[in-house]
Amino acid sequence: MADAAFSHAPQPDGATGVLVLADGTVIWGKGFGATGNAVGEVCFNTSMTGYQEVLTDPSYAAQIVTFTFPHIGNVGINEEDIESRVDGAVGCVVREDITLASNFRAEGEFIDWMKSLGKIGLAGVDTRALTRRIRLNGAPNAVIAHDPEGRFDIPTLLQRARDWPGLEGMDLARMVSREKQEGWEGGVWTLGKGYARSPRAPRPHVVAMDFGAKDNIFRNLVKAGASVTVVPAQTPLAAILEMKPDGVFLSNGPGDPAATGEYAVPVIEGLLERDVPLFGICLGHQMLALAAGAKTAKMHQGHRGANHPVKRLEDGVVEITSMNHGFAVDNASLPEGVEETHISLFDGSNCGIAIKGKKAFGVQYHPEASPGPQDSFYLFQKFIGSLG
Repeated sequence: MADAAFSHAPQPDGATGVLVLADGTVIWGKGFGATGNAVGEVCFNTSMTGYQEVLTDPSYAAQIVTFTFPHIGNVGINEEDIESRVDGAVGCVVREDITLASNFRAEGEFIDWMKSLGKIGLAGVDTRALTRRIRLNGAPNAVIAHDPEGRFDIPTLLQRARDWPGLEGMDLARMVSREKQEGWEGGVWTLGKGYARSPRAPRPHVVAMDFGAKDNIFRNLVKAGASVTVVPAQTPLAAILEMKPDGVFLSNGPGDPAATGEYAVPVIEGLLERDVPLFGICLGHQMLALAAGAKTAKMHQGHRGANHPVKRLEDGVVEITSMNHGFAVDNASLPEGVEETHISLFDGSNCGIAIKGKKAFGVQYHPEASPGPQDSFYLFQKFIGSLG
């Protein structure tokens, strides 16, 4: 059902952008960034900072991000805040018009950067109403479009939104994973110093499976004391074992974990059988759960933002976390031998597991949190500390 804040009214004067939902709702605004149109799932993110990190996070592949914070783009962009060089979100929806950058770290303008990456933006939208719509009705499929001349074929855009199959059953990890194995170099960023350099001394060797990883995860593994080799999502078990890893990391990524799990879960099962220490984040956490016998399911609206409270069940400590996921591990499906370690205080959904008798655990949220809270860095230390 269409929200009262939106209508099917004719195109207003000056409208150069549009969001067409699969239910027929048409939302007009001012387009910016790339021209053309793109299809995806509309979600919302409640973070007050980090729009550049969000839009370059591969986990947002095939999604149109609605930012609830009204002032997006006003601090510009810079090379240091890019999380990945592969495709992330296809576009974004914002409340206020994009202003010129005003920040000492800015190296360019947000609009120009969006255009260079082929991402479409839509400004002037009542993002509160759109967010409420998603909360009530779920994340819709839609097409976002931008034409400086304001020429749109709405019936065609609507049909494209309706024809798009959605994220369920979609394996996007293979589309955003790196294609070649590489040794990771560089640690976390600090103001005025940039990114740290990886120490040369011998360290525990972690093989990181890239299902659409944020670079800051690898930086935090280095900070925690690891030497990191990153491999493509579809790397066979034999190839991983040949590297003689002290532990294997399972990264975040986009799409349906059950679809990606068709090739990844057998690898994870093989690692579990050999007692290789494992640590999974987000999609990696979900596939670890699948390998242990649990199930995953599509969420109504998902969790996306930098202020999500998560309870650690062993001691009751509450961590403020950064999240980005539209699928979750089904708590009720956790088999015997899999312990639930963390839950969301928003809705009680699963946010962490540990496999009994194994050095294997995962969390649904993002402990690397760039930008965002730092409460959960201990998880990297826990993983590296278990490699002995």
